[in-house]
Amino acid sequence: MMKERYISAVILLILGLALYSQRGDIFLRLVPQGMEANLQSNKIDALGDGLHIALCGAGGPMPSASRSGPCVAVIAAGKLFLVDSGSNGIRNLGRMGYAPGQVSGVFVTHFHSDHIDGLGEVATLRWANGAHDAPLNIYGPEGVSAVVDGFNQAYAQDVIYRNDHHGDNTTPLSGAGMVAVSAPVPADDELITVYEQDGLTVEMLAVDHFPISPAVAYRFSYAGRTALISGDTSKSANIEKFARGIDLLVHEALSPELLKAMNQGATNAGQDNMAKIFHDVLDYHASPIEAAETARDADVGHLLYYHVVPPLDQLGAEAAWLKGVDEHFSQFTLGQDGTAVSLPANSTAILVNNSGL
Repeated sequence: MMKERYISAVILLILGLALYSQRGDIFLRLVPQGMEANLQSNKIDALGDGLHIALCGAGGPMPSASRSGPCVAVIAAGKLFLVDSGSNGIRNLGRMGYAPGQVSGVFVTHFHSDHIDGLGEVATLRWANGAHDAPLNIYGPEGVSAVVDGFNQAYAQDVIYRNDHHGDNTTPLSGAGMVAVSAPVPADDELITVYEQDGLTVEMLAVDHFPISPAVAYRFSYAGRTALISGDTSKSANIEKFARGIDLLVHEALSPELLKAMNQGATNAGQDNMAKIFHDVLDYHASPIEAAETARDADVGHLLYYHVVPPLDQLGAEAAWLKGVDEHFSQFTLGQDGTAVSLPANSTAILVNNSGL
């Protein structure tokens, strides 16, 4: 019996070594099937009817291992939109199973670099992967045209390269780049409808990110469900008003305690420039507790934190960031890249998946 087990173990070892030595060839043979299955899948259809929110970027401008630049995917009526386009957002979208060519438009909250620095990549990948014959719509407050014009100019030579290489059927020049869809900044207590099609309504509202102006949030309504995405803001009565009774509030937050500690560390290290930045950002963001207070006072169904500042990659950082939050509002999720919330059509269900990427 022992001899038979030994022989079996040797045979398995030899087979394992043989397979390992051929792993490259095996992988190459599997690529076509894997690519076919990936390209034929449609995650948007698989979600079912409803309003679906996913974080393609849950962080802010500081580098983080689990939270890329701010980027929120919104799926409704069979279409995929983004709110802001921070760095790495479009790549995360692919990792989440959405094809870049499916992006129908981007809603920009304001013009800080971390919210727009991925726009060129979004437009390029959407164009090259979808053979679109019209540019990507970029919705935003007044000033968005200058941003779009700048990106189009920066990518103009790349567009020529790709069209020369791939041809008009694959990369038609008419579909390259972006086109701005500008709206006046709403007054306080005012909503402006910036998109309305196939049952989906997107409304713009003003927020307080002083001295940054314009700065807006967006409210998405579809099939009896509503979500509001704050963009960057300090605690805002306007958000509380227009979030009242909604299903999902996606709200930015910055921890004053952690930023003050970072300021002290930078000061001790003689890094006055960094210390100044860590001090200055305190006055135009909401704290985690303030966002929880807004969610509580507006009686929202669920609060999803995003634009999480500072990075929370060290042990104990998340506990410090969330300290005191559950005393004000318990139905919350601390978002990370890949966090998704589904609001099925004409329902009250709120389905949260926070497994990340």
